[in-house]
Amino acid sequence: MFAQLEEIHRRPKPFEAYTAADLWTDAYISGRMLAFHLNGEIDLASRKLPFIDRSAGWIISRFGIREGKSVADFGCGPGLYTQRLAATRAAVTGIDFSANSLEYAEARAREAHLPIRYVRRNYLEFETDETYDLILMIFCDYCALSPEQRKILLEKFRHLLKPGGSILMDLCQMNAFRRKAESADFAPNLMENFWSPESYYGFRNTFRYEDARVTLDKYTIVEKRRTRVMYNWLQYFDRESIAAELAESGLTIEEYLGNAAGDPFDAGADEFAAVAKRR
Repeated sequence: MFAQLEEIHRRPKPFEAYTAADLWTDAYISGRMLAFHLNGEIDLASRKLPFIDRSAGWIISRFGIREGKSVADFGCGPGLYTQRLAATRAAVTGIDFSANSLEYAEARAREAHLPIRYVRRNYLEFETDETYDLILMIFCDYCALSPEQRKILLEKFRHLLKPGGSILMDLCQMNAFRRKAESADFAPNLMENFWSPESYYGFRNTFRYEDARVTLDKYTIVEKRRTRVMYNWLQYFDRESIAAELAESGLTIEEYLGNAAGDPFDAGADEFAAVAKRR
């Protein structure tokens, strides 16, 4: 048991393992995540509903989303943004690998008679001959990716942009990193049976990597017949670091914002947003 506890509390190297597919494709867990997406009163899997409404309205205005324009939403979830943007008659594509989320999104699109194209795929592997006027990556999804994965994604974005097209992404800011503390906790059925409908013992270890500007929430879920480990990585940025990272892939920052609803940039906030274009 000592060796098992040692492994549970072991500090991995930054982005040593990537388990997003396990999180989003597990039928039970993705179902729990869908419920959080659709709860408009909490900021957990998606923003609160009033923010999404305000954000979508600002995006439509800022980027001139209308008939004849094309939008790709990477990590679209249950279509909270795609539905709102498609209502302008723009051509909208949503990419996600959660079957639960996409089934919900497709059903809502059919009910509203919106011809949204949904693609069930890991967005790192998404390929198409189409190009887009606007590429979205909302709710700090970009920050959950390793440096290698982010480079793949940025190269993809550069090739998928129409001339003059834009990328909008929001990001975790360094203030949030400075406030993140290392910790370890344990509970039976940790997080109210979020990880399994069966009984389990859950360990959560939070690690902070100063030089890499990365944090990790590592969850070890011990069930009767198996033990699983889930990794929730977050990379934190300031304006200089995100600008340098995008420049390496031939992209340039056009504007810094406070969030994906167009609020002014706030150096003291936990998050910020950036509008980028092809150089």
